[in-house]
Amino acid sequence: MRPILAGIETEYGFTVEGRSVHDQIDDSMAFVRAFPGGGLSLWDYRYESPRHDLRGFDVKALAYDAIDARFDQGRARPPAAEERSDRVLTNGARFYNDHGHPEYATPECFSLRELMLHDLAGERVVLQAARAFSEKIGRDVRVYKNNTDYHGASYGTHESYLVPRRHSFAALYEAVTPLLIARQVVCGVGKVGAEAKGPVRYQLSARADFMQEAYNLETLARRPVFNTRDEPHADPDQWIRLHVICGDANLIPSATRRKVGLVKIALHLLDAGLAPTWRIPDPAESFQLTSRDADGEGRIVLEGMNWTTPRQVLESYLDTFDGLNSGDEELKSVARETRQLLEDRVTRPDEFRRHVDWAAKRWLLDQFREAEGLSWFDPSLQSLDLAYHLLDREEGLFFGLVEAGEVEAEIPLEDVIERETQAFEWGRAHVRGLAVEKFAPQIRTLTWSNITFSVGDDLVTVPLLPDLRYDPASLGVESVTDFIAAIRSANAAHETS
Repeated sequence: MRPILAGIETEYGFTVEGRSVHDQIDDSMAFVRAFPGGGLSLWDYRYESPRHDLRGFDVKALAYDAIDARFDQGRARPPAAEERSDRVLTNGARFYNDHGHPEYATPECFSLRELMLHDLAGERVVLQAARAFSEKIGRDVRVYKNNTDYHGASYGTHESYLVPRRHSFAALYEAVTPLLIARQVVCGVGKVGAEAKGPVRYQLSARADFMQEAYNLETLARRPVFNTRDEPHADPDQWIRLHVICGDANLIPSATRRKVGLVKIALHLLDAGLAPTWRIPDPAESFQLTSRDADGEGRIVLEGMNWTTPRQVLESYLDTFDGLNSGDEELKSVARETRQLLEDRVTRPDEFRRHVDWAAKRWLLDQFREAEGLSWFDPSLQSLDLAYHLLDREEGLFFGLVEAGEVEAEIPLEDVIERETQAFEWGRAHVRGLAVEKFAPQIRTLTWSNITFSVGDDLVTVPLLPDLRYDPASLGVESVTDFIAAIRSANAAHETS
């Protein structure tokens, strides 16, 4: 099976003591700039194409969130590069302001485990920036890895997957959409109440309320279950970037690995022409029906007045994947784990909640609710919901569950990254990060797919191939000219293989 490059971009919620939402964009810019870990602010936006649709057309303008528009009214906008405050870090990640939210885009990874570790590393980066920002302004700054502020705003946790251009929009949509609806059963982070079409006590997904359409390219309004933005971050003649915006911001690490692994399974089945067929006339409706049935099996409405359950949909993907005899041990592990969780949800709920955020959070809130004699509609439960996602290890409720042994054990991130990083397959992000670490003075611009260096009097642009696993040994050179030569040699060998 082909390697699938994947990444996660997470927008973080935050509050600043004594400041309001009217200050949020300025505060977010300052938040990102406060990060003490260095990096290069040389991102080249010329190759971004957010208005191009997979269906073969461009839209004139993107829809805008009405709440954001109200706060932006009358505000002078700085130049895009200044507003983004974008920097590329030495691990190949990006850290920037995305319209009022600090956003961390992981390095693109081939390995699920490595991507999970980089997602955790992103939490550390954001927390470091928050502490530095707090110290600078003398105000308390709190950061939340979540997807809603409970005042109508939702911020995303987006996933990106490399897909061959040979796949049509229709084939990609039909292969992936049922899986995106169903996976929230084993990947959702949970949510108290509802911000649309209420009332509801508790949901599986924090993003479900904001999914309004089956497909489109919007991300700020009219959000779809399947996003059609055609911005490949690679050669557009060869590649599509599947841009998933309906997922939640997980705190349990295995859930992060699982949500990406399940989409990769769907993409491998698409490659093999074996993706299960589920005709779902209204994916947004089924996404919400599934989210709002935390006590039952959920319901996915099919054509012809029929319906199925998320478990049946997931098992159809897992059964077909098992028949591929895949050599990918990580995906085999995800398939086994998902099967076990589907069974544990029914027969061993205490074990299920150790690995699934929505179940862990609901269990915690239920303890409090019952002890205080509260209903699920008491507003204090939404405050506790937010506290689950607080990144402060002394106050965040998730970290309390970790310490109490109620969820899976914490990963000692610093030791793991130092021990394991060199063992992972190097994608283009590793090359980008190494360039920032060793040759920053010679770099003039960076993008997802190339780096431009200054070499003498010349500007030299070298492409970074998205499907190439680079050899780190060949890149361990001391001069920028040798570094460029090593990248070009690897590219040439790959393109002729």
